[in-house]
Amino acid sequence: MEHLGKRKWIIAEGYIPGKSTGPGRAFESHETACILNTGGEPANIEVTIYFTDREPSQPYRFVVKAERTFHLRFNDLTEPESIPHDTDYSALILSDVPVVVQHTRLDSRQSENALMTTIPYCE
Repeated sequence: MEHLGKRKWIIAEGYIPGKSTGPGRAFESHETACILNTGGEPANIEVTIYFTDREPSQPYRFVVKAERTFHLRFNDLTEPESIPHDTDYSALILSDVPVVVQHTRLDSRQSENALMTTIPYCE
């Protein structure tokens, strides 16, 4: 199948809540970039994280296999550094082949969980 999507995606609104009330990883407050690669070759992904009051953190690199999806939890990023919780940030996601990206946040700071999802800006 052909590669569907774009090579450049921007998530302007990022925030990992520092508190969770739910049990285990499934209910841990988190942000995720769901990346779909419909093409027949791997997608090499590079992520840059921008902050309000300091220099960007980069690069975070990984591969999405051909004809696969990958759910990147921003909470799990550690190299070159972890993304601090309770901190505003934005993300630039670059791919060497077109991919589709969806952004999701689970906020479980209170017992009534909130889930938000959106399609990031792309060009």
